[in-house]
Amino acid sequence: MTDQDTSGTTAPPSLWPAIDDLYSRLEATRAHAGTEGLLLRVLKLSEEVGEVAEAVIGTTGQNPRKGVTHTWEDVQAELCDVVITALVALRTLTPETREVFERHLQRVRERPLGPTG
Repeated sequence: MTDQDTSGTTAPPSLWPAIDDLYSRLEATRAHAGTEGLLLRVLKLSEEVGEVAEAVIGTTGQNPRKGVTHTWEDVQAELCDVVITALVALRTLTPETREVFERHLQRVRERPLGPTG
């Protein structure tokens, strides 16, 4: 799913329609329904976060048996997978994904960064 920009090149899809599309595609092939399916989708986040850790370890060569096995671009891609997986999980909880996320983001932005009081 991509959009055509004015220069004739293909632009990447915007975030929220892409999340809705991924959610719909995953729903169409879901093996587990109900609470179990929801929990498995949320648990997928743990797997993706583990892949970020693996990529960081591989980028820094911290596993002496393997050495350097990843790049910082790999870490970036894995972080993107975490974000996408989290947004799809949120979409599984509510069709108001964008509104819920943006309200929460605004609350986070308003938090003080340092100790208060």
